[in-house]
Amino acid sequence: MSTSLVLAVVVLAIPLRAQMATSPPSTQPSQTPKVTFRRIFQGSSPEFIEISIREDSNSATYEIRQIDEDPGSQPFEVSPGLRAKIFALAGQLHQFQGLDLDVHRKIANLGEKTFRWEQGTVKHETKFNYTLNSAATQLLQIFEGLARQQEHYALLARRMRYDRLGINDALLQFESDLNRGLMPEPGRLIPLLEQISSDPRFVDIARQRARSLADRLRHSS
Repeated sequence: MSTSLVLAVVVLAIPLRAQMATSPPSTQPSQTPKVTFRRIFQGSSPEFIEISIREDSNSATYEIRQIDEDPGSQPFEVSPGLRAKIFALAGQLHQFQGLDLDVHRKIANLGEKTFRWEQGTVKHETKFNYTLNSAATQLLQIFEGLARQQEHYALLARRMRYDRLGINDALLQFESDLNRGLMPEPGRLIPLLEQISSDPRFVDIARQRARSLADRLRHSS
């Protein structure tokens, strides 16, 4: 092969290699199913809740805020068992395809709820104010329970950092919801409770309550 021909091949190959190196990653949507719950209820606190769960990962995201606050989701963890239950209920609801859950009666505004299914380019969603559907009610209770759970986590973490005298009140709120069985995975808060119980900067009554709650959750799990 002549020297000129070799040089020509090299010159042609350089732009091709550069194009391959700088080509953007695939923008094709993930084929992993994702279920998202959203509630918008103006005038309540919080006004906006959104939780997204992927079928193949314990890592989920949540966003809890007032409407006029800056948007931004935060990560949290869900167990494989709870994740499986969520997707089983979504399956019973046919992935929300063409589904009308609302009772269509004149009742109080309880906030607009949305269930959304995403898998690749396939998207289904249904909106409702109030439903009598058993599977939908169970799914709603799980998502609203997860929202309460994350609110308690955020409140305790905030009081630990900025308001140590208010930590016992936050623990009482958590204990009240725990007694009512409103949170699907309250054991997720055990690490925070252990930090409070072992930190001498908090008042004794708060440390004792945190220790008692942590023991209770460990024995119930």
